[in-house]
Amino acid sequence: MVMEEKLMLSALRPHVSSWGYALFLTINATSIWGGIFPFLPLEFQTDAVTLTFFLAQAFAFGGAFVASAFGSYFFPRGARIMLVSLSALLVFAGSVCLIAAMYLSEFTMILTAGGGIFLGVGCAGMFMLWQRYFASLGAKPGNLRLIIGTAIAPIIYFALHVVPIALTAFLIPLIFVPLCALCVSLSVREMKIDQPMFEDVPRMHPKVYRQTVKDHWRSALCVGSLAFASGVIRSIALVHQEVFEIVNISSMIGSLVSAVVLLIVWFRFSVRFNLTSVFRVVYPIVITGFLLLPFLGAYYLNLFAALTYMIFSLVLMLMMIQSAQIARDRGINPVFIYALFGSVAYIMQSLGFLLGWFSDELSVFSADWLFVIAMLSSYVLGITLLVASGTLFRSLTGKAAAGSDPIEFISLKRAVAGPGQATELAGVAEEGGTTLPTGPAKRHTIKRHRPSPSEDYGVIRDRVTKQSLVLRDRFGLSSREAEVMELIARGNSVATITEKLVISENTVRTHSRHIYTKLDIHKRQELLDLLESMDPGEGQQEYRPQG
Repeated sequence: MVMEEKLMLSALRPHVSSWGYALFLTINATSIWGGIFPFLPLEFQTDAVTLTFFLAQAFAFGGAFVASAFGSYFFPRGARIMLVSLSALLVFAGSVCLIAAMYLSEFTMILTAGGGIFLGVGCAGMFMLWQRYFASLGAKPGNLRLIIGTAIAPIIYFALHVVPIALTAFLIPLIFVPLCALCVSLSVREMKIDQPMFEDVPRMHPKVYRQTVKDHWRSALCVGSLAFASGVIRSIALVHQEVFEIVNISSMIGSLVSAVVLLIVWFRFSVRFNLTSVFRVVYPIVITGFLLLPFLGAYYLNLFAALTYMIFSLVLMLMMIQSAQIARDRGINPVFIYALFGSVAYIMQSLGFLLGWFSDELSVFSADWLFVIAMLSSYVLGITLLVASGTLFRSLTGKAAAGSDPIEFISLKRAVAGPGQATELAGVAEEGGTTLPTGPAKRHTIKRHRPSPSEDYGVIRDRVTKQSLVLRDRFGLSSREAEVMELIARGNSVATITEKLVISENTVRTHSRHIYTKLDIHKRQELLDLLESMDPGEGQQEYRPQG
């Protein structure tokens, strides 16, 4: 037990990448309301300044994601370049422009617009830098460092409130931005760029990318719908200054709570889910909140604003994790899939903001502006649920609706082996990778079954399928790795697996290497022997046929 606790503490010790990502999230949080507006004088934040900054930042931020999605497809080599200095310089320039706008009144609007553009492009670039880094790691170390960084960010953000406002405005560009850039530079040195996702040339196999978009556009729309709700709340916060600080604080509290809860759950349980299922869970909460908005008072408005941004903070973290998982499972460019999600999310967030900002002019039949917001927001959320689920009450059948490339958290607790044995946690803490128990594996089952992109994965067809599921849980294989493993065991060639799963041959070979390493085997016959040693009845009750 003492050894287990030591390994857990070692694994949870912040890596330099976690500190760097935390600094970036703090920088982004201070710019999300208008440059470093939370720490700038309120008299500077006029309607004209706020709207000018928002339009410039939103256009630049969303445009950067759209450009990255197309750029990574048509110019993959360019998308692999890590422009750390340029992204940091743009964020620095944006912050400086906003500070200058306070003192050079004759150039206020020009500097505000310039600050919005620089911060928009720079923050988008930073997001994609961190996304490529976390995706390049294994699922366990990558997710662990990202979540720990998300938990640290609110602590740094709240610490800024003890610093005098006049000084804080200068801390961001002069201290935080250079430190963040340094952490990124140190982190990317350990990236392994010889993985299929970085070597991938999309136009050589467009079918893989078409299939990826087909499988995940619903998830992107779900994230976008929640982003729309957050955009509406963001505009309310700017119109009503009493809500302003509540939303800002709740956003960071949401990040902290989400990260801590996720770490606790990850330590104790193994779960698999996707963003569509997360949307279904939070949908009743958000839509009920909007429907009650016109009828309750300011206290409720504060509470709902806080809750909405807590949810959105969780979803943004999961969006980055999901994108990294897709890139690993399918061997596609991580910039492409993250930019796809980001484009939908941040464009819809901008639309939500504009709806809230101009809602007083959209009032119909003398209805209160909050009524208009509630009606239109509920409509967007409802349509999203309908599209994502197929119907309001029943899921669509088929692989696209079921989802694929699930976010997977294999219990950290199960990673701790018996005395004298290697542990996965030790691998995470010391090398950023994973090692496997060398002794008999402890029985561990995952009660939430998630299908994958292929039509029949998870369907209990015969003894081999049952044994594959048991082997998956014993050795902590991902859903994709278990899928590839079963196809190998059934005698499928690399070309056949490529065809069945709609991924590249390089990706199949990479998954095969990971499988053989985790199982500590070297050839197919050893895999067959290992499968045969598994008791097929071990997981029968948890995994039921689907069809």
